[in-house]
Amino acid sequence: MSNLRFYSPDKLRVGATTKLSDNAAIHATKVMRLNVGDTLKLFDGDGLDYACELLSVKKSEVLASIKSSEAVNNESPLHITLLQGISSGDRMDYTIQKAVELGVNEIQPLSTERSVVKLSAERAEKRLDHWQNVVIAACEQSGRAKVPKVAKPVNLAAWLQTNIHTDSGDADSCHVRILLNPIGAKQLSALPIATQNIQLLIGAEGGLSQAEIDLATQHGFQSIVVGPRILRTETAALTAIAALQTMLGDF
Repeated sequence: MSNLRFYSPDKLRVGATTKLSDNAAIHATKVMRLNVGDTLKLFDGDGLDYACELLSVKKSEVLASIKSSEAVNNESPLHITLLQGISSGDRMDYTIQKAVELGVNEIQPLSTERSVVKLSAERAEKRLDHWQNVVIAACEQSGRAKVPKVAKPVNLAAWLQTNIHTDSGDADSCHVRILLNPIGAKQLSALPIATQNIQLLIGAEGGLSQAEIDLATQHGFQSIVVGPRILRTETAALTAIAALQTMLGDF
C-alpha cells in the first residue's frame, strides 16, 4: 500500500469509483508517477481512510476504485477552537498549518484593531478558500481524517455576539476560554481546566487592544502566559496549543 494520501471533496464509499481532485491527480500521476494498478489512500473528512487502486489514468481525469476503509484514531481528546488575529504574509498560513498538525479542531480568523491585514469582503472570501486548502494539506501530511473548518473572518465583538458565554450551565458555558496576555496573567499551569472544550484567543502582530482584552475578559476569557518571554503571534498560538496538549491532551 502506498503512503500517498489525498483529500477527496466528494464523499467516498467502499465499492464505488471516484475521480481524484485535480491537485491529487497531478501529484499522484505527474509527480509520483503512479499508474493503473498502483494504490493510494483517500479521505473525505468523515474520520476514515479509504484504500484505493487506480483504475484509469488519463489527462482529463484519474479514476480510482475504493477497496476498503479503516477508522483513523488520531484526534486529540481536546476540542480546541483557535481564535487567531489575522496576521500578515506567510504567518497566518504557518499558524493554521501547524495548528492543524497539533490537533486544533476549529479555526476562527479574527479581524482585530491592531491587525496589519485589512480584508475587504472579496479578499476575505478568497483568503478563506486559501486557508481551508492549507488545512486540507496539513491533514494530508499529518494523517488526520477529520478536516477542521476555517470560519469566515469576523471581529471579536461579532464572534462574541454569536458565542455568548454564561455561567448558566448551558452547552456554551462548558468551554474554557483562554487569552494570551502577558499583563496581569496567570501561568497556564495554574489555570484550572475542568473541560476538554477550549477556546484560545491570540492577537495578531500588535497583540490585542486594551478594549479587546476588556471585552474578552467580560465574556469569560482568562489571561495566561506561556513563559516570561514575548512571543510572536505564530509562536504564541503554537506554543499554547502544544502546552495544552501536553497538560491535557495526547502529547
